Amino acid sequence: MPNASKALDGIRVLDMTHVQSGPSATQLLAWLGADVVKVEAVTGDITRRQLRDVPDADSLYFTMLNCNKRSVTLNVKSGRGKELLAQLIARSDVLVENFGPGAVDRMGFTWERIQKINPRIVYASIKGFGEGPYTGFKAYEVVAQAMGGAMATTGFEDGPPLATGAQIGDSGTGVHCVAGILAALFQRTRTGRGQRVNVAMQHAVLNLCRVKLRDQQRLAHGPLAEYPNEDFGDEVPRSGNASGGGQPGWAVRCAPGGPNDYVYVIVQPAGWRPLTELIGRPELAVDPDWATPEARLPKLSKMFRFIEEWSSTLPKWEVLARLTAHDIPCGPILSTKEIIEDPSLAADGMVVEVEHPQRGTFTTVGSPLKLSDSPVEVRRSPLLGEHNAEVYGAELGLDEEELRVLQAEGVI
Repeated sequence: MPNASKALDGIRVLDMTHVQSGPSATQLLAWLGADVVKVEAVTGDITRRQLRDVPDADSLYFTMLNCNKRSVTLNVKSGRGKELLAQLIARSDVLVENFGPGAVDRMGFTWERIQKINPRIVYASIKGFGEGPYTGFKAYEVVAQAMGGAMATTGFEDGPPLATGAQIGDSGTGVHCVAGILAALFQRTRTGRGQRVNVAMQHAVLNLCRVKLRDQQRLAHGPLAEYPNEDFGDEVPRSGNASGGGQPGWAVRCAPGGPNDYVYVIVQPAGWRPLTELIGRPELAVDPDWATPEARLPKLSKMFRFIEEWSSTLPKWEVLARLTAHDIPCGPILSTKEIIEDPSLAADGMVVEVEHPQRGTFTTVGSPLKLSDSPVEVRRSPLLGEHNAEVYGAELGLDEEELRVLQAEGVI
């Protein structure tokens, strides 16, 4: 369906974001079909140069977060730059920014002024924190994890708090921001008005940690039986790889014992009998001390040691095959190398090869949003200012001479 329309065809997004939380949001909007115009300082988004692996080329940090967008450069501190920004706002449906608190206001573009320029615009802001004592704190991915409840509950009981490898602070907030933007656009179809959308990184992480707040309240009624921990205080403890849910789970070691030779196994009541047969302990299926979930809960660590004694003698793919043959929920721990080389993920459009004029071919993550009538073709990220002539000239009406002057003066 190369000529199929997209869900957000006709929606113009003015992308004044940088680094990860904002660009992850606007990239999703671009994949859904919005025309996303990334407004960068004349020097460019800082991530173009961060963590470079190819000299004089945009880094993977930038290219993997800015696909399907157009790029213009603009010095918004200059008078002419402010005039051009106002014109861009007037032509846009959505403005997204993730500057520090008050930065856009200090540019001269308060919400009140933006509304006057374009009453229909949806103005979305990503900040580290909401209103309160943390408002002025600088926010980064792991800071948001630390203050949103994730780190305190991640890791093993006898170890320090740990950050998760998933970017729940940055990209997780970006997904929340997209939800708010789409809701505001939908409401606009009824009211004709735009509105503010505010998303804080701490709040987004907290929303993803809701089950831990569930367990914090359950602690008032005694220890959490689904956790393998022996001792409980007045806070939800770190519990290693335990699921903490209704069905206990754990990552068990497999042969030959490499860093990712593990399979995560969940023990459901229906799967207990076939599992006992697989691990060579069929007597546990009828033993009163092991036969029921209630009997097994106080002995979760020992139960998974029994399973690991079996799994550690087999490769993880063999463990996977034997468990799934009995409909036992499980999944191998896939390394980043295994994921990037997984043919099924490539076939499903989740691991994508993209051509780039500076880098050549690079691999990126495809769209996880699969809409039957809005197919996604991942296109490369733009070069810095690649679309200046297209946006300022063809769309705003500036002639070639003015474009040359603006470039010479450092406005674009």
